Amino acid sequence: MVRFDGRAADELRPVTLTRDFMPNADGSVLIEIGNTRVICTASVEEKVPPFLKGTGSGWISAEYSMLPCSCETRKQRDITRGKPDGRSMEIQRLIGRSIRSAVDLDLLGERTVWLDCDVVQADGGTRTASVTGSFLAFSDACQRLLEERVIPRLPYTEKVAAVSCGIVGSDSFLDLAYAEDSNARVDMNVVMTSSGRLIEVQSTAEGYPLARKKFDALLDLAQEGINGLFEIIKQAGYK
Repeated sequence: MVRFDGRAADELRPVTLTRDFMPNADGSVLIEIGNTRVICTASVEEKVPPFLKGTGSGWISAEYSMLPCSCETRKQRDITRGKPDGRSMEIQRLIGRSIRSAVDLDLLGERTVWLDCDVVQADGGTRTASVTGSFLAFSDACQRLLEERVIPRLPYTEKVAAVSCGIVGSDSFLDLAYAEDSNARVDMNVVMTSSGRLIEVQSTAEGYPLARKKFDALLDLAQEGINGLFEIIKQAGYK
């Protein structure tokens, strides 16, 4: 079935990666997936949370926010509200644990890498774009640490990327734009490594339970999309 934007059911939206988008960051990328645009940065801090002091291990933490005019109606800034909303907290925790799961934190030494994701424009898939972009920003920060001989080797052996998929009506689609996501009967977000290992699967059915065969088919669709993302990442020159 051809979708509202002309894509095939298993087709990603156009992906653009603008590397070193924020020159003051240790690593950064503007990731654009269709009309979703997220600035992802990585900043290295020479200290760790109290529970890691003296262990020799590092840490990775993430923050996520949507700019006020990133969606159709103005979103109040977290600083005005006094704390991140529940959705932002959920997403930044997803980003942090997704990257940590693929990293040897001992190789970072006692330092923290902060991953900051700012959504400039939201059109579906902001959390999956943030996970993918955060890993790219993190990898560039690690390359800098390696070049400066701060760390002995890169603290990861696999890349991390994420994509959404879902069922709209009776059709399964990859990489949902907002027009599809807002009407999806099943919504799934998948985070995987470049070897095809699963990090996280978030799946929700609304209206009717999801059959196991449908779940597996969606997972296969997501893996196909993530493999496509890794090819784009490779072509962009990421190691």
